[in-house]
Amino acid sequence: MSKVILSLDGGGIRGAATAQFLTMVEQTLQTNHEKSLRDCVDFYAGTSTGSIIALALATTKMTMPEISDLYNYETAQQIFTENRGLFEIDGINAPKFEAGGKTEALRASFGDAKINNIPNGKHVLAITYAIEKRKPVVVKSTKQIYLNQYAYQVADASSAAPTFFPTKELELPPEQDEYWLIDGGVIANNPTMCAIAEAKRAWPEVSIGEMRVLSVGTGFMTKKINGPASQKWGGLQWMTKGKIIEVLSDERIVAYQSMTILDNGKYIRVNAKLKEQPGLSNPPDDAMDDVSKTNIKKLKALGEFWFKQYGAATVDLLLGTYTGPSLDRIDPKTGEPIKQG
Repeated sequence: MSKVILSLDGGGIRGAATAQFLTMVEQTLQTNHEKSLRDCVDFYAGTSTGSIIALALATTKMTMPEISDLYNYETAQQIFTENRGLFEIDGINAPKFEAGGKTEALRASFGDAKINNIPNGKHVLAITYAIEKRKPVVVKSTKQIYLNQYAYQVADASSAAPTFFPTKELELPPEQDEYWLIDGGVIANNPTMCAIAEAKRAWPEVSIGEMRVLSVGTGFMTKKINGPASQKWGGLQWMTKGKIIEVLSDERIVAYQSMTILDNGKYIRVNAKLKEQPGLSNPPDDAMDDVSKTNIKKLKALGEFWFKQYGAATVDLLLGTYTGPSLDRIDPKTGEPIKQG
């Protein structure tokens, strides 16, 4: 009895590429096989922007085009509302963005959906981090105590990136204690290993060899960090010049672990460097918060580029008919996915 895991990385507005890719996958499934993404996936996992997409698929009736539309220009402007507090230097001594716009956008889209809205036999998890308690918090449908949590609140907490958005307060069971939560990307920006571990807990009779994983990134950065200069940096410089949040959320070690433990042909990692390469002549900005019309258009084009390279294999993987090797991120020299083995 095989199980399919859909794992979605964090990356702010770069989730537009993820959503566009999945929209095109769903369109192909519907047109050619009369199936939906939801028909094929057993376990959804997400961090930050990935948790928004995963929770929307798992707990609401939003279509993939509707989920993708969360990343349109108007909604992005609402979510990324700049903090204009007096005497505040956004991102330095105050969060760069206000909390209200993101919360309201998520509430409007998710409505009253809760974790327990997941269909029978399926599961979802979203990753966040409790700063006062200094521990990861994985909100998941496999644990009874989380089933009454509102999905939009979980997505809001999972995407509260330090320096970008304020910390989110939630009361969580079992003791309904106060939790101050930040973006799960600080510990697991790629939630694939968490998903594999939780899937084993949910279905102990299912072996690793029976699991198929579609793991979708949001692109990874290529801008060089000045090594010699970094020797003299303190906290402020690491935050402004070293982009320490992005460094901490690097996802490639998890991609390596996942590909290593899963059987060859059971894993597809959709991702690429955000640089010019064959098939992608005009790459998007690597910033998590570049919500310009031009960059959102480029991010959607990135999702389309991914579909050209991974689409057929992804559809086959979801349907259980894929016979090729596992696929890793795109090689920027060739513009094609790296094949395992």
